Amino acid sequence: MSSVTSAIGNLLQSLAAIGASLLNSAFAVIQAIVALIQEVVGSALQLVQAVVAFAADLFQGALGFVAANFFAILLVGGVYYWYTHRAGGSKSRKRIA
Repeated sequence: MSSVTSAIGNLLQSLAAIGASLLNSAFAVIQAIVALIQEVVGSALQLVQAVVAFAADLFQGALGFVAANFFAILLVGGVYYWYTHRAGGSKSRKRIA
């Protein structure tokens, strides 16, 4: 009878070890996902910082002044183009019966 009790005890210990291992695996996956998100956000912030530093360096001096004005003209022109084509597509149409 003691061998049956011992076998049941070993079975329960094995099941507890399997459960603990599964729980540890789940925690490891969650930790990896959190680390991935942290790295992606950090990399995105570094990219934005590099772009801002590049723009600040580019738009300094007389040549930078010209480049900044050219960029502003392109931006205003692009917004105007988008607005006129967006508004043009939503005009009321006459129905032909």
